[in-house]
Amino acid sequence: MHLVFMGVSGSGKSTVARAVQDKLGWEMAEGDDFHPPENVQKMSEGTPLTDADRWGWLESLAQWTAERDASGQPTVITCSALRRAYRDILRRGGEGTFFVHCTGDKYLLIERMNAREHFMPPSLLESQLDTLESLHADEDGMDLDIALPVDELVDQVLLRLHLS
Repeated sequence: MHLVFMGVSGSGKSTVARAVQDKLGWEMAEGDDFHPPENVQKMSEGTPLTDADRWGWLESLAQWTAERDASGQPTVITCSALRRAYRDILRRGGEGTFFVHCTGDKYLLIERMNAREHFMPPSLLESQLDTLESLHADEDGMDLDIALPVDELVDQVLLRLHLS
């Protein structure tokens, strides 16, 4: 199984993913670490990424997952995965890819983005929200309301996947 914690910047996907990873002991990949320097620079300058910027990044995450999938190793991954086309690439990493969409109020997202040190400026949130495609009914996944405490969110994920 491969858990992909997805959502816009500031949605808490890394926080929740780490908490789930702590409970399960699965290997984790932080999607931000897979961005090439050019992508990080663009975002740092307030320039939204294009699909062309994202394809290689997504492929590298899928490859990382596929390497672990080949040995039967489950994973936890963070990745914005804003569009279905992006999630389709991530699904190539292995059977049993499950998306956990961390979602919440725009003002809570802005508040969180302003309170942290990250290369992604709050000015790009609107672009991400415009790009975001919610999970489709035929996609294996769930939504999490990020206004809830992290422990509750972890419990929801583990319960849904029968891992608690």
